[in-house]
This record gives sequence, structure tokens and C-alpha cells, in this order.
Amino acid sequence: MKTSSTNDEFIAGLQHLPKPHYPFPDFIHPDMQKLREEYYDWIDKEYAFHSAEAKEKHKKHHLTDIAARGCPFLKDIAELRPLANYTANGAMMDDYFDRCSYDEMYQITNRIIALLSGEDTQEPKENGIFHLFWVLRQDAIKCEIPEKIYARFVKSIRYVFMGYSEEKVYYRENLVPPLAVYLLSREATSGVQPYCDYVVLQKEYRNLPDEVFDHPHIKRIYSLCSLLIGIHNDIISLPKELRREGDTMNIVKVVQKENNLSLIDAYHKAMEIHDEYLKEFLILQEHLPPFGEYQNEVYNYIQDLGIMIAGVYAWHTNDTSRYVNGGYVEGEFSGWNQ
Repeated sequence: MKTSSTNDEFIAGLQHLPKPHYPFPDFIHPDMQKLREEYYDWIDKEYAFHSAEAKEKHKKHHLTDIAARGCPFLKDIAELRPLANYTANGAMMDDYFDRCSYDEMYQITNRIIALLSGEDTQEPKENGIFHLFWVLRQDAIKCEIPEKIYARFVKSIRYVFMGYSEEKVYYRENLVPPLAVYLLSREATSGVQPYCDYVVLQKEYRNLPDEVFDHPHIKRIYSLCSLLIGIHNDIISLPKELRREGDTMNIVKVVQKENNLSLIDAYHKAMEIHDEYLKEFLILQEHLPPFGEYQNEVYNYIQDLGIMIAGVYAWHTNDTSRYVNGGYVEGEFSGWNQ
């Protein structure tokens, strides 16, 4: 185990280490600033149970910018709103329930999915995390998201939150998982699969048949999107996670332990893994299976998944508050009051 002083020296030198590079253009939805204003309002009204300090930190994180950068071609703010809700509420929820148990996270997940799917049609009586997810469904109905696309979106959100549950086992015991376990978990907890589903709402992709989205080739591309964003998130959040006990689901920590490496060598190994996944993504994009009349549209859809990856990375690199020492919102959950 490296000493704290060694970690501090490494953190100080991070700015000189290689960073991910994506060969995709970077776009921003024109309603990004309007969405920020709604985001501030969500925090003030829906997150009233948060401490004042937590609310002010979350406002600085601009979490809805991730949606505006990840899906910049949605036609208007109404279509952007459900994705922004999932992104911001999901991230703030994850912060709030940071140290809850495996079982508690599963209970939380089941309640959220019941609200998102319409199984539970009752509007939560109090503002808060669950109410905001209920609002997400109402907004999705208002902007007429096709039922099949919305169902895939909700199913993917459940997958993300199940991943949150599974990683609690390692967080609560302060255990670093094996690489195989990490990759399986991070593919879920990166939160990217719902984005892959939502990109379909851009341009004319909603007209593609289900066989495209269910094809193993495309599903592998989804996995690569999730891992690329999960890994670059780990790289960027590493300074914070080296200082906090329990933040064990980080690829640098994982490969350091698995291969008995120094911190700097583990960092480089993590970058190598990331770059191999990026190489695979580009190969799969250029060697698509035959999709007949939809071939060009599928290629463009994959290209927009690449733009999504670059957009999320642009948020990570533009944000200077969430992953710095003292910028992260500590878990405040202490019992059921939602």
C-alpha cells in the first residue's frame, strides 16, 4: 500500500500524464444554459432534504451539461429534459446514498423503476429523489418518446442502479475487486447504457428496426461506450478517490492491486486498457455487419455514440469542482425519509 505522501506526489503530477483522446467532434445542445437553470431549481425544490453545503456543491457540478453534451442533436429542451433528469438526479442520488447497504440500494432501485415504468402511478407526496423520477416519466410522456425506446431506456436505468447495488459490497468493506469483477460492474455503473438508448431519439435513428439495437455487434459497441466513459471517469476522479477510503471501484486501484504495480505504472496500464477499447470501437464502427437499407444510418448512429463519448469527456474536463479534494458531495443518507 502506497503512503499518503506518495499519493500526494502522484496527484500533483497528474497534469503531466497522458489523457484520453477521442477522434470525434464535440458539440453542445443550444439549450444547455436553460437546462442549467432548471437544474438549479431541481436542487432547490426537490433536494430540500440535502444540507445547504451539498446543494451548493451540486450546483457547481452542472450535471445536466452531461446530457447537453452527450445528446447535442435532440430537437428541443423537452426531449433533453428526461435524459438530464436521469443524469443529474441519478448522480446526486448516488452521492446521497453513497454508503447505504446492498439491500437498501436494491429497495431504492425497485421503487424508482416502479415509478419510471408506470407500475406505480401515484405521484410521490413529497418532493425528493423519487418525485423527480416520477417527473421524468411525465416529461417523457409529454415529448412523446416512442414506447419501445422509453422501455429500453428504463430497463437500462435499472441495469445502472443494480450496478450501484453490487458495488456497495466492495465499498462498505473497502475492498478492491478483481479486474473481471470491476469491468462487469463498471460497464453498468458508468451510467452510459441509458445514453446509448437515448441517442436513438436524435435525427432519424428512432426509425431503425429493433434488430439493429439487439444485434451482438451493436451491443458490444454499447459495452465499449460504457467502459470507455467509465474508465476515463476513473482517471479523472482518481485524485479524489485516492484520498477517500471506500472508493475502491477505480481501474487504477484495480490494476495496481491485481498486477502489484506502482501507482504510476497502474495509471499507464489503465490508459492502455482504455486505448485498446477505443481501438476496438473504431474497428467495429468501420466493419459493421450488413444492415441493408439501414447501413448508412447505422454507421451515423455509431458515429453519434462516439460524439456522445467525446461530449461526456468534455464535461469531465470542463468541470473543475466535482472531482477535486473537497468538491465531492459526501453521502448524507441516514434513514428513510424519502
